[in-house]
Amino acid sequence: MDLAQIRQYGNIEFLAKQMVEGFITGLHKSPFHGFSVEFAEHRLYNNGESTRHIDWKVFAKTDRIYTKRYEEETNLRCHLIIDTSSSMYYPEKTNGKIVFSTMAAAALAYMLQKQKDAISLITFSDTVEIQTPVKSTPSHIHKIFLDLENLLQKPKEYKKTEVASVIHQIAENIHKRSLVILFSDMFDDIDNAEKVFSSLQHLKHNLHEVLIFHVTDKKTESDFDFEDRPYEFIDLESNESIKLNPAQVKVDYQKTLHQFYKELKLRCGQYKIDFIEADIAEGFEQILSAYLVKRGKMK
Repeated sequence: MDLAQIRQYGNIEFLAKQMVEGFITGLHKSPFHGFSVEFAEHRLYNNGESTRHIDWKVFAKTDRIYTKRYEEETNLRCHLIIDTSSSMYYPEKTNGKIVFSTMAAAALAYMLQKQKDAISLITFSDTVEIQTPVKSTPSHIHKIFLDLENLLQKPKEYKKTEVASVIHQIAENIHKRSLVILFSDMFDDIDNAEKVFSSLQHLKHNLHEVLIFHVTDKKTESDFDFEDRPYEFIDLESNESIKLNPAQVKVDYQKTLHQFYKELKLRCGQYKIDFIEADIAEGFEQILSAYLVKRGKMK
């Protein structure tokens, strides 16, 4: 889905609703068929807890043990964080990563709204640009959709990424245990990766649950799949350019990039942070599925 399609089909709240309801329809065709997937109503049973609230009807249909959840259990505080630095506007023809991240965040906001959860929207580049309160009122959620819609209409500016410093700042400002969901290509200072790792550890030290969507155009950014001819590569955050044949640098580029992401995934595993590769060519089901898995693991 690109910006032109979004403008053609209407407002972002309507599109988010369509995406989520289509996803739910798919779930109903899965082993969950026959039971109401009102997300807040069930969670997987954990060994050792009381069996008093097990839903045996669901067990009969799915062969999995779920317990019923009650209103006081289900309310969650969630911070949706979107990287708006210049690199997120790649590929430039479709503004791919920023459009993908904004629409994915809108779908999650709609899903969280259905669960009566409290939501905050945060956008950042080298500084925090938007940070809303954490609320669950309909007017607040509507304002978040308007902020997301405005983000789609905003022209690209040359802005650097400061993932590490912003995450430290957010960790300091979130005072109640929350679910933090980050959309970013993580193109920060790769040569000084410890800064990013330290900021992620800060979030976990403050007892937050963290879900990172590493947003990429996998074909060109990870696989470096270009034709064998000269290209002009432009740094979207500094506007500097260089002309070369991709084959000249592909091996070294992939080695450096893959080593950074390998270390990032390893650290996330150590910190018990969910790190999800989100290829913009793969659609939004990967986002909604990862969120439900994360939600299911949270008590």
